[in-house]
Amino acid sequence: MNHKDKIHGLLDECAQTMLTFIRERESLHVDRWVPAVEIKSTLQLNFVPYPKNSGHDDGKGWLFAILARKLEDTESVEYKLDGNRAYYRSTKP
Repeated sequence: MNHKDKIHGLLDECAQTMLTFIRERESLHVDRWVPAVEIKSTLQLNFVPYPKNSGHDDGKGWLFAILARKLEDTESVEYKLDGNRAYYRSTKP
């Protein structure tokens, strides 16, 4: 397995773990829609994407966004935007 395949495989594994989390939380929410902020905060998916000496030190949800998009691309989750709040739910409960 080459380096690219290994990295993509690990990202796929992370996305599947996030999907399992979403499925576990759906029963706690109306119509199974799990708030994106709950997913990001509970799984602590906000990371600082800048070099240490860049002057930026704020966490961003870039990893969450990548994993969520991977799940959308495989039609494993649905996305809903309500005002300025984002929600996800699995397509196969």
